[in-house]
Amino acid sequence: MNFLRNVFDVFFPKVCLSCNAILASNEDVLCVTCRHDLPLTNFSFEPNNLVEKSFYGKYPIQNGTALFYFYKQGTVQKLIHNLKYKNQQQVGAFVGFWLGEEMLESKRFQNIDYIIPVPLHKNKLAKRGYNQVTTFGESLSKKLNIPFKENILVRVSYTKTQTKKIRLDRWKNVQELFHVPEPAKTNYKHILLIDDVITTGATLEACCNAFKKSTKIKISIACMAFTK
Repeated sequence: MNFLRNVFDVFFPKVCLSCNAILASNEDVLCVTCRHDLPLTNFSFEPNNLVEKSFYGKYPIQNGTALFYFYKQGTVQKLIHNLKYKNQQQVGAFVGFWLGEEMLESKRFQNIDYIIPVPLHKNKLAKRGYNQVTTFGESLSKKLNIPFKENILVRVSYTKTQTKKIRLDRWKNVQELFHVPEPAKTNYKHILLIDDVITTGATLEACCNAFKKSTKIKISIACMAFTK
């Protein structure tokens, strides 16, 4: 099996998803140089971090974190682009295990019942074929030993990409987009809501608001990256 793997790697070598250098046998997703250049936030260890502050006056989340800062044209943008549009699912696993280790070490994210992803609308899911945060959530689930639930929160209407919208337009465009079909299932629960990138926080805020009928719910947030 190892022989076949080695032969395959000779003809189809794995390359770094940032700089396209051929990866060594002990490297995965990124080469060592690009990995060392990643802009880590350390939010998992920092109370009142920028993720948590972005929800002040909007929704009373318990704790929040993101593994990386997101910069245009940076390595993190390349990673998430490969995950989101090129089906490079190993990126989600790579980030999920890394962030999960941080969250365990920080001890700030305890007594969480479910990990729930920001959902795609069924039409977009059918078109793309996958939700870009599924492997991220599954990896967090394995690392944190918390169930990953994809059907608790649903997206009820389809919108075009939010990427180029200004902050106010993004906020208006996502209100009333999400629905919790059985809110009683999340009463007295603490959920970890996950997404790829926090830009304005409008999408995550709308998701939080969808849980308002679950009167005793607690919500924490974990994302791959935060736009500084």
